[in-house]
Amino acid sequence: MESSAECIYVGDTANFPYGTKSHEEIVSCVLSICDRIINNFHPRAIVIACNTMSVNALDEVRLAHPEIQFIGTVPAIKLASSVSQKRRIGLLATVATVQSEYTKRLKESFAEDCTLVLREDTELINFIEHESFTATEEECEAACEPAAQFFRKEDCDAVILGCTHFLNIADTIQKVFGSGIKVIDSRDGVARRALDVCHISKDEKKEYNPAIRLYVTGDSENVEYKAISEKYGIQINSF
Repeated sequence: MESSAECIYVGDTANFPYGTKSHEEIVSCVLSICDRIINNFHPRAIVIACNTMSVNALDEVRLAHPEIQFIGTVPAIKLASSVSQKRRIGLLATVATVQSEYTKRLKESFAEDCTLVLREDTELINFIEHESFTATEEECEAACEPAAQFFRKEDCDAVILGCTHFLNIADTIQKVFGSGIKVIDSRDGVARRALDVCHISKDEKKEYNPAIRLYVTGDSENVEYKAISEKYGIQINSF
């Protein structure tokens, strides 16, 4: 058994934004990028690290590539239901995730007794994609304030971050939302599932220090990626 694993990140930024695409467009884009990833890197598993991709196309990519383990990222409705006292849960996500039948089924399966308050927030997602890495903390807080006001007005005590863009400023979102709202996401569950699927042992997890390669389908030399490269000391390559 290997003592470590290589992680390859591919961001399909050429097709951003996914959240305003139709179901058919999303499926087509996801199948295409997964085909390219499999042909180029021959991965043991693929994490679909996007709620919009997962709720729309996870079943299709699994059918297309039964030889690959796919781990989806879907709204953490079950977790939110377990912590909500008021039984009023918010979902902050893309248009496509909010409108997805998959999201509706998650609610019916894991939060039947809860009210699920939906908010499509393309504006905040665009801010995170294009501005957050060069923005001040005050500017990030201001960008989160409309969503915070919305969920406070709706009397939610738990809000799910249903788009992985939000994870880049999750601490800021929690700060702006305040102590009365628990901000929840699915990253820990997805990471645990990926390790389990890849059959990485406990000893390996302790020693886990993977090499990471990052690729994007868009312009890897744009301002946002240069800021990310400088901030984290990583190289971003065109794919």
